[in-house]
Amino acid sequence: MGPDIDSTSDFHTRDVVKMLPAAGHSPTESFAFEGDCLATSEQEAGGDTLVQMSNLRWFGVCVGLYSTAFLYGLDSTISASVQGPVLESLGDLNLLPWIGTGFMLGSVATISLFGSLYRKIEVKWLYLGSILTFEVGSAICGAAPNMSAIAVGRVVAGIGGAGIYLGGINYISMFVTPAKRSFYTALIGTFWGLGAILGPVIGGAFAQSKATWRWAFYINLFFGAVTAPIYIFWFPRYGAHRHEKILPRIKNIDWLGALLNAAMFSLFVTSCTLSGSPRPWNSGSIITLWVMTAVITILFALQQWTAFLTTEEDQIFPVWCLKSRTLVLLYIGTAGTSAVMNVNIYYLPLYFQFTNGVGPIEVSVRILPFVCLIIFSSLVSGTLLPKFNVYTAWYFASGIIALVGSALLMRISASTPARDIYGYEILVGAGCGLTFQAAYAIALIKSPGKKATSVLSFINVAQLGGAAISLAIAGALFHNVGFNTMQSALSGRGYSSAEIHEALGGGYSPIISDSPPEVRAIAVNAIASTLAKVYTLSAVGAAAVLLAGVLMPWEKLKMI
Repeated sequence: MGPDIDSTSDFHTRDVVKMLPAAGHSPTESFAFEGDCLATSEQEAGGDTLVQMSNLRWFGVCVGLYSTAFLYGLDSTISASVQGPVLESLGDLNLLPWIGTGFMLGSVATISLFGSLYRKIEVKWLYLGSILTFEVGSAICGAAPNMSAIAVGRVVAGIGGAGIYLGGINYISMFVTPAKRSFYTALIGTFWGLGAILGPVIGGAFAQSKATWRWAFYINLFFGAVTAPIYIFWFPRYGAHRHEKILPRIKNIDWLGALLNAAMFSLFVTSCTLSGSPRPWNSGSIITLWVMTAVITILFALQQWTAFLTTEEDQIFPVWCLKSRTLVLLYIGTAGTSAVMNVNIYYLPLYFQFTNGVGPIEVSVRILPFVCLIIFSSLVSGTLLPKFNVYTAWYFASGIIALVGSALLMRISASTPARDIYGYEILVGAGCGLTFQAAYAIALIKSPGKKATSVLSFINVAQLGGAAISLAIAGALFHNVGFNTMQSALSGRGYSSAEIHEALGGGYSPIISDSPPEVRAIAVNAIASTLAKVYTLSAVGAAAVLLAGVLMPWEKLKMI
């Protein structure tokens, strides 16, 4: 359990290629290629000891990487179909949004810290630690006695998920040749998508069975146990500093920046979740939350800009990336793509649930066009980008297609034919899939090799930050606009504010389940018109992708 990479006796010296160091490699290393995998040759005792990863072992590593990507996608959406049963079982409507936003918050609040840790700590052990954290969070959710415990568990699982996701992309950057890197990175999106589409199905199936909604979270423990031998015995060790003592390296991490970064995202998501219908915008607690969010954001920006109590090399946020026009635009484009994808994957199911009255499994079938097109176009992008390597064109096309689809979704109503919705899904899915994972491969080539982990963290912050911020804003918009719209539409019919909130929380309300057809039709129309407004965020995200494509330099990318 611990060899760096498999040794081989029959490897030919003609396959050794002298080149610039790849991500995380030291300058004394040379490199060898076998298929798609990049192996290392470390210099020892005045000579070269040639080592490489076998195809069988590399296949096992890929199984492990894509299994965790699948679990990450599964956990990202599984909560969408169990919110109602959880609310019915545990109560506490005010904390219900944390089942979804808590996971994303845990991820985005710690992704920058993980970026620093992957530069300082042995990759294998940090990856295993992230998997363990993810499983602990899942166990907390499954055994939760109340909604507060669920919220805590979701945040813990999100923290572990961030380490898993960034760790997988780091492994690919370390062991895959530049020509194949975009394809392997796209596969992470593919397996994430498979997990995302099965999330509502698996969650709904458990919620409707004797196993109950708790097994929607316990299932992660089963998958983790089955795949554990791959991570423990087959995953290679790797890290530029792995032979150095760990404590001095951890001591140099930008802990103040990590704390401010986590506080900034936590306060923003909390402020969005509580503002409006849960608590009035002009209440003292909400005003205090928004003021604290602004203050912490300013302090974080100043601390990073001045490198206060840290160094430019150890900053939690890679400020040096802001000096590159291409990297900044990749950041904007990635955040926009993430916003488009997450807004749709969370709110398309709500549309079908409310307007068609279908259950979780039927809902999952109806969002198939969206998720399948994300997967398909992501694979197309990963395969063709090295050949048609004017990357600006991909962002330009992605923005236009996603913007058209999002604009059409902004016009939907309760009576919009299902075939039209499917067409809009295809457009949006195809558009955002083209650039969902593309920035990782592009950013690695547009940055120095020694900065690989740092730039991966930069793009990860964009992707997860775009998801967390867009979902927080979308949640606030849906609940505030939806509450006001339904309250106005149902005025004089005797329904309480709590019943309206419960209806918006997943249908467990007399307004949806036990009301006369006339009342239900009014409620459904109000919710559909609210969802049309929520898709404005999808259009904004698509516009950001298009803007990034317009401003990017038209240049060819050398990926081979």
